[in-house]
Amino acid sequence: MGKDNSKANEYAEKKYNERPQFPKRAVITGGMPYGNKQLHFGHIGGVFVFADVFARFLRDRIGKDNVIFVSGTDCYGSPIAESYRKLCENEGFTGSIQDFVRSNHEAQKHTLDDYNISLNLFGASGLDRTSEVHHEVTDKLIRQLYNDGHLKKITTKQFFDEKAGVFLNGRQVIGKCPIENCQSEKGYADECDLGHQYMPEQLLEPKSTLTGEKPIMKDVVNWYFDLPKYNNLLKEYTSRIKRQKNVRPLVSKTIDEFLKKPEIYIKKEFKEVYESVKDQLAPHELIPEGKKPSFTIVFDRLEDSDKATEILSANGVRYRTGKTLVPFRLTGNIEWGVPAPSLEGEENLTVWVWPESLWAPISFTIAYLESIGKDTNEWKDYWCSKDSQVYQFIGQDNIYFYGVAEMGLFMALQGKDGITSDPKDGDLQLPILMANNHILFLDKKASSSSNIKPPMASELLNYYTAEQLRMHYLGLGLGQKSVSFQPKPLNPNANPKDSDPVVKDGFLLSNVFNRIIRTCIYKVQECYDGYMPLGEVSEDILEMSRKAILDFERFMYRFEFHQTTYVLDTYIRKSSKYMVKNLNDADKQNDDQLRKQILINMFHIIKTASILLHSMTPNGTEKVLEYLNLSEDANKKFWCWDYIFDTLQTLCPNEDTHKLKFLPPRTDFFTRHPSQFENNDTE
Repeated sequence: MGKDNSKANEYAEKKYNERPQFPKRAVITGGMPYGNKQLHFGHIGGVFVFADVFARFLRDRIGKDNVIFVSGTDCYGSPIAESYRKLCENEGFTGSIQDFVRSNHEAQKHTLDDYNISLNLFGASGLDRTSEVHHEVTDKLIRQLYNDGHLKKITTKQFFDEKAGVFLNGRQVIGKCPIENCQSEKGYADECDLGHQYMPEQLLEPKSTLTGEKPIMKDVVNWYFDLPKYNNLLKEYTSRIKRQKNVRPLVSKTIDEFLKKPEIYIKKEFKEVYESVKDQLAPHELIPEGKKPSFTIVFDRLEDSDKATEILSANGVRYRTGKTLVPFRLTGNIEWGVPAPSLEGEENLTVWVWPESLWAPISFTIAYLESIGKDTNEWKDYWCSKDSQVYQFIGQDNIYFYGVAEMGLFMALQGKDGITSDPKDGDLQLPILMANNHILFLDKKASSSSNIKPPMASELLNYYTAEQLRMHYLGLGLGQKSVSFQPKPLNPNANPKDSDPVVKDGFLLSNVFNRIIRTCIYKVQECYDGYMPLGEVSEDILEMSRKAILDFERFMYRFEFHQTTYVLDTYIRKSSKYMVKNLNDADKQNDDQLRKQILINMFHIIKTASILLHSMTPNGTEKVLEYLNLSEDANKKFWCWDYIFDTLQTLCPNEDTHKLKFLPPRTDFFTRHPSQFENNDTE
């Protein structure tokens, strides 16, 4: 580091113990979109932008060769099979189900590219080489779980449509979720669209989507992971993550909800019936109803609770069950799925989509390493090492699957005995979950399966640039609460006189930072023939920049993305005021020495702000680097956080030979969408 940076080093050393520690290697995953749809705004604005920003940040922070960012299309499962069936029946589609999935996969990939989502691999669990790898990984993991005694064969009831003469897959049955207080609009065979799990026979008011008839129940045999056995280990896990600054309370709070004892909620009107049959139930605790419309009975074991629901149902008692751990189904009989291994003579089963999607990122990591000529066993360096960390970006509806089922499964893969909630080095490590709250659309929860349809991600690019949308989503504060996305062009209730919130959030870059960069480069072109002044940066500017860097780093570590945008807003706006006042003073006084010093200071600010913004707005910041016109060696160092406290004096030691790239008039580094110029929005 340069001599002018000794105080910066001293400052950094003082703060070192307070600075977050990042892993040597990392995998970032974005939640997998289903292969029956294109991406809507929630996929991008609720998950992928955040995953991409963190992946890009880590590439700068720990080195791009140490970071793998993967996701892919979730190709299997009943939602895809049902969408394909409807497309063929209602719209005359003649292609195969693979053709249907491939068209959506390619559309998803195109949209991700348009939003600058920098995935190392966007695979597909049911297509091409990633599918082959995923099938191999799935077979191996299920056999390992079976051999280590973590699976059990359970006979359950499955819905059967007598009129159609077929078993119904998960999405061919619809009813009401039986879980108490669930606000889901749709309950399916054994899960609702908010992720609550239950046994099929508990679904309320079931109806076949094929014929509209009420289906009957028939016995089927499937393999289940014994998730209830991991209750205590999951409690240890949640106790630990509650102390971690980089895990949101939303994650541990949601997981805790599933670690309660089995509860049944019974309407008060059935109190007499309950009293008449309570001696037939296993020992349980009765919790008085108080002012609630129902009373609660609590069991120690799930088996006792399940038996109680059968007795209550036989006696006409209406009830709902509470959240608790239930065996996690691994297989099913849907044809479109990853083939399950043949175990104990159970043939022709396929793997249920949720468990195989949980380990799909492992498959994608292996496929990526193979694609770049690496030894595929290196996947363990990323997934099984204490020096590495996996970060999974998801929405809050999926916390059950990633925070409960996945953590239990990954613990079980330690082997037969000695399983802990903190796997030792060499065993599959537990990922860190970054879960966002809901991103609403015009104050309503929107989804492809609900009455409120979300705007497509590609549609939004007709009104905004990708970088405007990225900055807007990051600033919404989804880590704290559910927030509404209110794009003015798609808001029928918007006041024509009001500014567009998306455009307004982009002013920091399109107006303020653009003006800083242009002013400084134009001043250099005007006064110094394009040669950038170099020298010692003023201590107050170094201090302000160091503070911004350390604050940004701390908030990024904690996934407090809205706070990182606040740090940048404060830093850039304060710098703008500093530039305007002091350059004006230098011009009025014709003080070239002051002018040079202000420009030296401002280019340090431009460097610092560009590095911090690099993960958020890669196109604009890389254009800044282009016009700085640094040497090849300096370009390699520019984004690297090993040099983040350094000044341009270090990177460009000779101002007589360093000339900026010529900046034509009215050049923008951070652009607005062409449609916005017609509206003449101003800050």
